[in-house]
Order: sequence, then structure tokens, then C-alpha cells
Amino acid sequence: MRVIAGRLGGRGLKAPKGRTTRPTTDRVREALFSMLGNMDGLRVLDLYAGSGALGIEALSRGAEHATFVESQRGAAAVLRENLEDLGLTTSATLAIVPVARARGALAQDAPFDLVLCDPPWPDLDRALADVWRLLGRELLRAGALVVLEHPARTALEIPRELPFTIDKTRKWGDTAVTLLLFSENPEELPN
Repeated sequence: MRVIAGRLGGRGLKAPKGRTTRPTTDRVREALFSMLGNMDGLRVLDLYAGSGALGIEALSRGAEHATFVESQRGAAAVLRENLEDLGLTTSATLAIVPVARARGALAQDAPFDLVLCDPPWPDLDRALADVWRLLGRELLRAGALVVLEHPARTALEIPRELPFTIDKTRKWGDTAVTLLLFSENPEELPN
């Protein structure tokens, strides 16, 4: 695994051992960040961060700050090591807490412009329920983009009461990425 582009492009990333994490492939990361475009000055939230590859890619491409949420201590230790090895500790925060209980740990770094979310696929429904409960106007800037990685065979459903609209979905093999737009005022969302 490596950083794809930006000032840290080509640098290696360590991955957590075992099968409890499923890192986003280089191919999907490259396509995703090409789709997202300019990262300059963004505040990024990386949920279910694992090795931190998504948030680190955003930092490498110009994001101002990234906050990583990872509950597994082994994965969090690898993520911390990646941040240290790449000299990113001053532009990153690591919260070792389940997403369901992360709100308090995120307040100091909010509001976020971009959320990168690669939840565990075996328990996707519960993980997404935690994400929906977490994200809201106290954590997200109006117009924020939420990126959800999920199995390509899964149709992502957004609860109607939430202020998100699906912008686009792209698929690469077994992996799909859905981009959601956030609005503080649901009336502002496109139909």
C-alpha cells in the first residue's frame, strides 16, 4: 500500500495485520481522489480509518487537517505509525473510539468539509446507522461531501429524514463509492 499522489506520493503505508480491516485498494483510491478533485484547505474526517490511507491521501493532496476515527487498537497503532513516519502528526488527530461514540472526540476539529467512510462490510447496516447518528450540522459544514465505500452489490439507502442527497455512485469490481451532499437546509437539496 502506498500514498498515490500529492506531496507524499509514492511513500509506503503500513496495513494492520489480520483480516479485521479491508484497506481501500490503490486503484479505488486513485479513482476516488480523481473524482473528488482539489483538497486544498479542507478539513477531513476519516471514519473506520484502519491504516488511515484515505485521510492520509487527502493530506498528501493538500487537505489542511484530517481527523481519524478507529476503534481497533491494533489498527490505530498502525495508523499512528503511518502518521509519524510521514510527518503528519501536526495536521492530524486520532480518536481511538467507536464511531457510535465519537461525537465528543470530534467537536474540537469540526466542522468538516469532507467525510471519508469505509465501514466494515460484514456489519454494514449497523455501521451506517452509527454514521447517520453521528453526522449532522454540528460536525459538517454546509455543502460538505460524504464519501461512503460499500460493496458494489449493495444499494445504499439514505434515510429520508437526513439532510443528504446522493450525488453519484461509481463501481470498481466488488467496490462501490457513493458521494453524498450535505445541506443544513433540506430545501436546498436537489431532487
